[in-house]
Amino acid sequence: MATGNGEPTLTVDELAARAGVTVRTIRFYSTRGLLPPPVIGPRRVGHYGQDHLSRLALIEELQHLGMTLAAIERYLERLPPDLSARDLAFHRALVASWAPDTAEDATRAELERRAGRALSEEDIDRLAAMGVLVRAEGPDGGYRLDLGLLRLGVELLDVPIPHETILAARTVLLEHTREAAYELTRLFRDEVWTPYRNQGSDPEHVAAMKSLSAHMRPLVVQALVTAFQRSLKEELRAAFRAE
Repeated sequence: MATGNGEPTLTVDELAARAGVTVRTIRFYSTRGLLPPPVIGPRRVGHYGQDHLSRLALIEELQHLGMTLAAIERYLERLPPDLSARDLAFHRALVASWAPDTAEDATRAELERRAGRALSEEDIDRLAAMGVLVRAEGPDGGYRLDLGLLRLGVELLDVPIPHETILAARTVLLEHTREAAYELTRLFRDEVWTPYRNQGSDPEHVAAMKSLSAHMRPLVVQALVTAFQRSLKEELRAAFRAE
C-alpha cells in the first residue's frame, strides 16, 4: 500500500518482520509513546512508514546500551519532532558506535528481508564497500551483516551521488569522529577520571565512575549529533548562498 504522497507503508505484521521484533512489542512501544501512531487506512487497518522502522532500530540500539525504557523515552523526547527517517537512521548509526557488536549471519533472502527490498549484485557490492556486510566464505555463502549500519547503507543506495563520493564522505566522517572521540576521551580521563581515582582505590568509587561513563555515552552521542547537524546546516547554507 502507499500513502497519498506515494511513500510505501507497512502493516503491523510487516513492520514487525522488517524490524525483527514481535507485534506485541510494537503495540507496547506505541502505548508508551515511543512510536508515533500509524496512518489508519480502509477497514481501520493501521499502516506504518519508514520513520517507524527507523525509530524501532534506534530503540533497539539504545537498549543495547543498557538504557531503561524510561531513559529511552526521555532520549526520544529530546529529539526534534520533525526528524525524518533518514535523520533517525543517522542517529542510530552514531548510537550504534557505543553499543556492543551487532553482527549477524544471514542468507540472501534474510538480507533482503532485513533491507526491505530486493538487492542487485551492484547493491551488494556497494554495501560491502561501505562496510555494511561481508560475504561469508565457504560453500554455503551468505553474508555477515553489521546491523547498526544496514538500514543507513540501504538508504544510501538511493542517494543520487557517485559511489566514490559516498566512500570519500565515509572516510572524512571516520577520521573526524575518531579525532573527536580521542579528544573527548582524553578530557574525561584527565579532568574527571584521574582526579576521582586519586581520591582512593575504593571499589565503590571505581564502580560509580564506570557507571557515570556508561550513562554519559548517550548524552555525548546526542551532543555530537546536534552539533554536527547545526554545523552541516550552516556550511550548506553558506556554500549555496555563495553559489
